[in-house]
Amino acid sequence: MKVVFLEDVEGKAQVGEIKEVADGYARNYLFPRKLAAPATPHYIAIARAKAEKEARRQAKLDQQAREKLIPLLEGKTFVLSVRVGEQGKLFGAVTASHVAEAIQAATGISLDHRQVSLPEPIRELGQFQVSLRLTRNVHVQVTVEVVPMEASGEKEG
Repeated sequence: MKVVFLEDVEGKAQVGEIKEVADGYARNYLFPRKLAAPATPHYIAIARAKAEKEARRQAKLDQQAREKLIPLLEGKTFVLSVRVGEQGKLFGAVTASHVAEAIQAATGISLDHRQVSLPEPIRELGQFQVSLRLTRNVHVQVTVEVVPMEASGEKEG
C-alpha cells in the first residue's frame, strides 16, 4: 500500500515521503497513530506542507548548533576519571551516558546519551575519538580521555 508519511518514523521515513509499505503495517500501526495516511492528493499536500515546516525548523536548529555549540565542543578533550584495578583494568565501562555527563559538567551543554555515538562502551584507558550528533545534520568530533581516578585526584562521578 502506498502511504505518505505525516510524521518522522525512525528507520522508515521522514515527513512528506511517499513509500510502499505492508497493508497490515499501514492499517494497524501507521494510520491509528496518525504517522501516515493513504497517498491521496489531499494527504500529499498536507505532508508537503508539514515537510517544508519541518525543514525550516531543522535548518534553524542546524544553524544554532553550528554557531553556538560547535565552537564550544570542536577539538576539545573531555577527561573521565574511572576506577581501575591492579593491572590497569577498568571496573565496568565508560558508556555514552558517562560521556554525555562529562560534557555537561565541563561545558554546561546538555546532551542525551543517544546523541553520543559510541559503537561500544570504552573498556580501557586512553584517548578515544567520539562523534556527537548535535542535530540530525550537525555532527562534531571530540576526544574523550579515560584516566585512572588516582591520577586526577577526583572522586568517582
